[in-house]
Amino acid sequence: MTVNITSIQTSSNGAWQGDNPLDFAFPLLIIQTTLILAVSRFLAFLLKPLRQPKVIAEIVGGILLGPSALGRNAAYLHRIFPSWSTPILESVASIGLLFFLFLVGLELDLGSVRRSGRRALGIALAGISLPFLCGIGVAFVLRKTVDGADKVGYGQFLVFMGVALSITAFPVLARILAELKLLTTQVGQTAMAAAAFNDVAAWILLALAVALAGNGAEGGPHKSPLISLWVLLSGFGFVVFMMVAVRPAMRWVARRCSSEHDVVDEAYIVLTLAGVLVSGFMTDLIGIHSIFGAFVFGLTIPKGGEFAERLIERIEDFVTGLLLPLYFASSGLKTDVTKIKGAKAWGLLTLVITTACAGKIFGTFVAALMFAIPAREAITLGVLMNTKGLVELIVLNIGKEKKVLNDEMFAILVLMALFTTFITTPTVMAIYKPARANGAPTHRKLRDLSNNEDSSKDELRILACLHGPGNAPSLISLIESIRSTKNSMLKLFVMHLVELTERSSSIVMVQRARKNGFPFFNLPRRGEGHDRVAGAFQAYSQLGRVTVRPTTAISALSSMHEDICHVAEEKRVAMIALPFHRSWRGEGDEAVEDNVGHGWRGVNQRVLKHAPCSVAVLVDRGFWGGSESPGPDMSTVQRVCVLFFGGPDDREALELGGRMAEHPVVKVTVMRFVERPDAGGNEITLRPSLSKSREKSYSFSIAQMNREKEKELDDRVVEEFQARWDGTAGYTETVVGNVVEQVLEIGRSKDFDLMVVGKGRFPSPMLADLADRPAEHPELGPVGDVLASSSHGVACSVLVIQQHDLGYGEESPVSKVESSSEPNKSKEIDDIV
Repeated sequence: MTVNITSIQTSSNGAWQGDNPLDFAFPLLIIQTTLILAVSRFLAFLLKPLRQPKVIAEIVGGILLGPSALGRNAAYLHRIFPSWSTPILESVASIGLLFFLFLVGLELDLGSVRRSGRRALGIALAGISLPFLCGIGVAFVLRKTVDGADKVGYGQFLVFMGVALSITAFPVLARILAELKLLTTQVGQTAMAAAAFNDVAAWILLALAVALAGNGAEGGPHKSPLISLWVLLSGFGFVVFMMVAVRPAMRWVARRCSSEHDVVDEAYIVLTLAGVLVSGFMTDLIGIHSIFGAFVFGLTIPKGGEFAERLIERIEDFVTGLLLPLYFASSGLKTDVTKIKGAKAWGLLTLVITTACAGKIFGTFVAALMFAIPAREAITLGVLMNTKGLVELIVLNIGKEKKVLNDEMFAILVLMALFTTFITTPTVMAIYKPARANGAPTHRKLRDLSNNEDSSKDELRILACLHGPGNAPSLISLIESIRSTKNSMLKLFVMHLVELTERSSSIVMVQRARKNGFPFFNLPRRGEGHDRVAGAFQAYSQLGRVTVRPTTAISALSSMHEDICHVAEEKRVAMIALPFHRSWRGEGDEAVEDNVGHGWRGVNQRVLKHAPCSVAVLVDRGFWGGSESPGPDMSTVQRVCVLFFGGPDDREALELGGRMAEHPVVKVTVMRFVERPDAGGNEITLRPSLSKSREKSYSFSIAQMNREKEKELDDRVVEEFQARWDGTAGYTETVVGNVVEQVLEIGRSKDFDLMVVGKGRFPSPMLADLADRPAEHPELGPVGDVLASSSHGVACSVLVIQQHDLGYGEESPVSKVESSSEPNKSKEIDDIV
């Protein structure tokens, strides 16, 4: 269908009046945007296990939608992506690009770049110079080989090729380092600093390339070399003006928007966003691309303040989530892989990829060796610096827009950028495994402390994790109830868990909160959320015999457990306290549920599986009445009930109950469930079941365990507890009938503020009957799951304990089997798991 560009209308009158919405600009833009987002998000989901940055999925999505794949169907291409719609799509995408480069400038701290030192500067210069020279060499080959390449002036073509091969994509590199937990290892820190130098140099070289390119039109009027000089001088003058005049003004605006003022005037936000557009227009007027102006304007905003955070919060999701994918997809739409035909063209692609990789990796490697960096780290640094992707695509699109690059060269360079970025993550994972300093494997469970002869000198170490300030009161109450007033000191490590999202601003948070790739504790507190969390525990730390050290862990949810387990190992903690992903405030029908999401439940499950110590999961229903500052001087007695069925997890729960019994305002009651004296008949046994889902069935340990020996251990710890706490803690024995009803009766009675139960990975015969019961939260075990359910009317909080033991092995869902009991027969755990 042929369309006169001057007759294009914005919106249609609707299908009922005979209009096809796809013939009108705005409805077609909606369809294009929706299609691009759907395809790119689907590809991002497929590439997520490979830890690939999102830009890869967006470019590949554009290639699939463009003339290389689906676009080979002429009817589809002319209907969904007609040529007349291209300027409209690219204009909208360019707005996203403009604000994204503003965000890049906003997050790039020139002060930290200056402080990076000679090593990062030397590596960056080597990482730019050698591939730039290699790019010039490749440009000569392409100019003589590719049809039409010799119609562009030598100067602009050489500079564009040099820039294309020498760039390191700073935002993409930061994302890859964060995913691999290398962001602030020595390698990661050096790579980020060198990439920041590289980024600044890239934009200067790009400005030079654009100034040299002009309009690049074939057969255009001859342009005086003085014009390029005037463009560069004007660009330099623009940068000086922004730093001398605009930067102080933006500092004044930032002070006006600080926390000292109750209300932030929206006019300042709007003025700043308008400044991005004006800066882009000014550099475009000068003859340099508009993104350069947005980037420089971003550099003028003070870093780390509330104003910068508010700007990022206001525009980042919209820009990076909606508009920026359109830009990279439009790059893919312009990439026609079919232009690369024959052995010669594919040979050129191989040459460009090899030259780009060799120049960047070898140049960085040699420079790193000169600065006494070990060879393995040096080669890793070279691979990381070879990351292209985002910034590379911007350069290539400008080159195509200025007609410096034709379709074939554009396709070759896009595929080169895709390949070099794609191989970064798997290559680094293959060649570099940073050493993690692990603490001594001591005090992995609470009973280890109690069994030591000189336990009075031991320090109880606990790692308390929380999602936000709302978890703080109950976790403080739990820790305070465990705090012994007689024996060991208590050292508390508090970890604020923050999800690492696709937002580029989260990279700034990660840089502040990591050391050697993992969280560390000697940090100034930043950010409102972290201040509130740290402030609550700081007040608690004023109590005697308690040391509190807060930190923040920022990771993708899929790898958050690695941070938690690493800190637990490094700090030699005896127990990790985790908040359940659901909590409640209020009672009965008026209770308000707070659900942080299924992803956080997965974090708890992985911690339970991989933890190097005991783990406690707190199901919070307002433990300690939601008090903000619980302490030992409180007059209200807190009532804790420990349910004991038997097994390692229940013994750890009883050990915790014993520590709570030491506290003057905690009243502990132990309820031991025992089998009926006349129990007999059929015996319930459990066997591993491959047909059951782990998400809907309880999993039990498949390790072998002697039931008679376990019974002896259970009797002994109960006798020790009674002997030690007789008269202080209550103790009752209950004959088992209907376990679920008995447990729920206790939970509904409102006689207790907290119920402590073992996870029960080695279920006693009393609990074996619950194995086939449908599980709502199987990670809590059968009893914990019953008490945690919101549909059973349980009024108190619940603490589920899992004891650490390397001998427990793997867990598996089981099936219940009834068999005739035989007297005097010793059952092994492979019969009753």
